[in-house]
Amino acid sequence: MTMSAEGNRREGKLAAAAALALLALVSGCNVGPKYHPPTAPASTAPSYKESTVNFQDQDGWKVASPQEAAIRGNWWEIFNEAELNTLEEQLNTNNQSIQVSYQNYMAARATIDEARAQYWPTVSANPSWNRSRSSANTSNNTSNGGGTSGSTSSLWALPIDVSWTPDFWGKIRNQVREAEYTAQANAADLALEKLSMQSSLAQFYFEIRGQDQLIVILNATVKADQEALDATQGSYDTGIGDYIAVVQAKSALESAKVSQVSAGLLRAQYEHAIAMLVGKVATDFSIPMKPQIYTAPPVPLGLPSKLAERRPDVAAAERTVAAENATIGVGYGAFFPDVTLSASGGLESSLFKHLFDIASRTWSVGPSVSQTLFNGWLYRAELHQFEAQYNADVATYKQTVLTAFQQVEDSLVATRNDSQQILHEQEAIKFAQQSYDLEKQRYDTGVDPYIDVVTAQTTLLGDQVTLNNLQVQEMLSAVQLVQALGGGWDVAQLPTPKQTGEKVPSSTYKMQQ
Repeated sequence: MTMSAEGNRREGKLAAAAALALLALVSGCNVGPKYHPPTAPASTAPSYKESTVNFQDQDGWKVASPQEAAIRGNWWEIFNEAELNTLEEQLNTNNQSIQVSYQNYMAARATIDEARAQYWPTVSANPSWNRSRSSANTSNNTSNGGGTSGSTSSLWALPIDVSWTPDFWGKIRNQVREAEYTAQANAADLALEKLSMQSSLAQFYFEIRGQDQLIVILNATVKADQEALDATQGSYDTGIGDYIAVVQAKSALESAKVSQVSAGLLRAQYEHAIAMLVGKVATDFSIPMKPQIYTAPPVPLGLPSKLAERRPDVAAAERTVAAENATIGVGYGAFFPDVTLSASGGLESSLFKHLFDIASRTWSVGPSVSQTLFNGWLYRAELHQFEAQYNADVATYKQTVLTAFQQVEDSLVATRNDSQQILHEQEAIKFAQQSYDLEKQRYDTGVDPYIDVVTAQTTLLGDQVTLNNLQVQEMLSAVQLVQALGGGWDVAQLPTPKQTGEKVPSSTYKMQQ
């Protein structure tokens, strides 16, 4: 071996080592801003303003104690309704809106794999065979007035091409992070959709039970009105009473029947809504009548400072901010050149029998650099767009937190006020019943006309209906309070970026029928 050859080999080794060192150094670069979670509006108060902790002197509904406790797991179980528990389990399995959110989450996870695919080189093969004939009139030899005869050739080729773009500036890494954070946001959206559907089911369930109780009230009213009509009709037929009492009794009876039919209509509509939520055909679904008077249970509130960690919508908003921050990193990466390492090799021969001979080998290798020198400041405009979207997402996140506190305080004051109104309405019913009984006695003794009985009875029925509505509304407010608190969810249930990027079995993506 000559000194020159030895020197060339040494220089080649040094160049290769330098290239590897540069690759290791540059591949660790990651342009773009480092992510810092936005500062959320927070409260340091030990309890919510509208919490009954601040209204202990008032009767009625109270929150659970201790205040620091929070709902865990299946939040609807605090209502102690076995039938509701069963329906909620059916909803978790069969609800199609939840299924849509789940598939959106799985699609977001697949996007992570799409982004990660850029880490790897692209390998392609393009086997070919070509037979061609060249023109006889392309040669300079034109003696005898004509060209040389054309030639015919064949070419068998079996090339393999490899190209790889190293992630020198962190552009691909930021795309992967963006996909991971977006998948986390989709996971939080899935939890939010579950909570929304579960809350809707619970509210429809208590609406049905309220209609059941209302139907009992109206059935009793219709029965009493029918008896009153029979009595006034009998008095008129015997010449004791007057006909106006009969007319007034008929009017009261028909009005009660109208309310009775209306209650049945609303119950049917709530039942159909529940069928849809649990994935059942409304035609084949029914819920048995079960008149019942409910009282809202004590609800564990937890600390106000922990509210943002318990709301899936807040988590989704924060992960959206993180994803947009990664997008800004992608925008910065566009300002740097793309370096592509390419290599190709294969076999070529005019005869197939020599295609796999060692002499048929071909190869080429070399890097290329691509850099846009001018595009009308496009990359700068795109970066400004990403930064503005980031700021908008931060504002959305803060607004979501503020809305969470508003909803909790609204639901607290609603539940507490419903409870206090129920206490007053119960007293009103007691006095309305006394008024009706006294007026009935006065009519029976001939002191007052029947219209006074109808008026007293209408007042009593109105108070009974109002009480039933308040009792239902108290349950709805309690459900809305639990929903505002995030149900049994907290941020610890959110999958990590690593978990969102874990391999998913292909069977998960099998098309559904």
